[in-house]
Amino acid sequence: MSDGSPHGIVHTRTDPRLGTFALRPVDPLGDAELLHRWLTHPKSVYWLLQDAELADIRREFTAIAASPHQEAYLGLYEGEPRFLMERYDPAHVELNGLYDPEPGDVGMHFLCAPTDTPLHGFTLAVITTVLDMLFADPAARRAVVEPDVRNTAVHALNEAVGFRIQRTIAKPEKNAYLSTCTREQFEAALAAREGTTP
Repeated sequence: MSDGSPHGIVHTRTDPRLGTFALRPVDPLGDAELLHRWLTHPKSVYWLLQDAELADIRREFTAIAASPHQEAYLGLYEGEPRFLMERYDPAHVELNGLYDPEPGDVGMHFLCAPTDTPLHGFTLAVITTVLDMLFADPAARRAVVEPDVRNTAVHALNEAVGFRIQRTIAKPEKNAYLSTCTREQFEAALAAREGTTP
């Protein structure tokens, strides 16, 4: 759903246990300081932006906003900024030349805001919300991700929402597990977790 404004809410999901999650487009200038704090935090090491300056973050998200192949969204939990999502076309960004894209493929990254008081189940609810948004687009048939092979926490989360590792790929900045999740795999994983029929 959308309220029509440039930075209005574009998607919402109510988690049965935790409450309301929503996404709106990132404001490259207005959100830069917040995103700089998140992305340079030690817990965000796999985003490879530990040494980024504020100006670097502004440039990064301004470039994403201008790109025809990627978009960035600020995730809200109960109205407060708590996570970041990026959606991209893997045929043009991140995986160009590294795999054979299929019609309906859509790539994503997500980051939960670093916190010293984690909420049980929060990260799983975030990745579920991210995939819920991706598959709200009827043209999206398969989500594609390329997490660092060392990022064991995200591999477990990916598996919990239906991703399957296809193979290891060598990217310039990391070795990654090329992983995919079809709409049907996501729906089946969600149904199994919530005890319903997909």
